[in-house]
Amino acid sequence: MTPELDWGDVELAVAVWLRSRHPGVRVVNELPSKLEEKLPLLQVQVAPGGGDGGEVTESCLIDLDAFAADRTAMWTLARQARTSMLALAGRHVGGLVIDTATTEVRPAHVDYGNPLLRRAVATYRLTSRAQAPA
Repeated sequence: MTPELDWGDVELAVAVWLRSRHPGVRVVNELPSKLEEKLPLLQVQVAPGGGDGGEVTESCLIDLDAFAADRTAMWTLARQARTSMLALAGRHVGGLVIDTATTEVRPAHVDYGNPLLRRAVATYRLTSRAQAPA
């Protein structure tokens, strides 16, 4: 009989990792009200796609939005966040073992409709291993 597997919370693991690497940057899963007053900010969300293929390794997509007060700060934050996301490969964080981390869609400016902030959006693919419950 195959043991039940726990895939863990990859959104939480990524947020924990980014918080540890980006002091002074707010890292969230849900955007706060008055967003323009809480910059710089990274939003981490699991995106549709990926799967486990019936194995103990899961592939998932993570959307990462970088918000900043101006375009220069937005690009700086997006580049720094990309470096952090790629450095996740081979790490144990937030209860997960992240095997690989690759860029699916490089950071790109996406208008947010608010003249007080700028946003860059990127998508990363992570593979992680399921954990057997204790």
